[in-house]
Amino acid sequence: MGLLATLVVFLSPGYTLLFVPFLLYSFYRAFIQLFAFPAVFGIRRVLQEYPWRLYRDPTHGLADRTDVVGRQYGWFEFPNPGRPEEHLPMVFPRHWGVGWWHRRMAPRAKPELKAQISVVWLSGDPRFIGVIAAPTADGSAPRRFRFLSQQTGSDEGRRSVADWGATAEDIERGHRAGVRPAGS
Repeated sequence: MGLLATLVVFLSPGYTLLFVPFLLYSFYRAFIQLFAFPAVFGIRRVLQEYPWRLYRDPTHGLADRTDVVGRQYGWFEFPNPGRPEEHLPMVFPRHWGVGWWHRRMAPRAKPELKAQISVVWLSGDPRFIGVIAAPTADGSAPRRFRFLSQQTGSDEGRRSVADWGATAEDIERGHRAGVRPAGS
């Protein structure tokens, strides 16, 4: 605001108009940031409760899956912790901030882009919710954090988490991470 006051006082009105688009854009970004705070605190809760795990060559896609209820903006499959032979799809529940992931998941993406998600980090439980991340260039740490959620169900209602082998301890851990799983 001090810069704006300085511009108004010391510059002619013609120059002031030059800075109006930048000022409007800064207000827009500040407004958008308000919506990012809940997501960041949710990611923090998941990361406090679940450790990171590396997955090599996870199955993923952008096409809608028939076994997923609701909107989906891309999905990854991970092994079910209760039944490792079963794989569960987890979806990006919001479109916000998934452009980087979509460019790498697209069927026509260049091989060097697809290679950036050939190994992913997951913190969470595929039966409930998770935080996915891509590795840094040297592969030593996660980056590009995004929520993934479990939205598998049927028209009659969601599948019970007990069907996936979730124990009472798993459900309680999900509650501590901020999840209210179906069937609990």
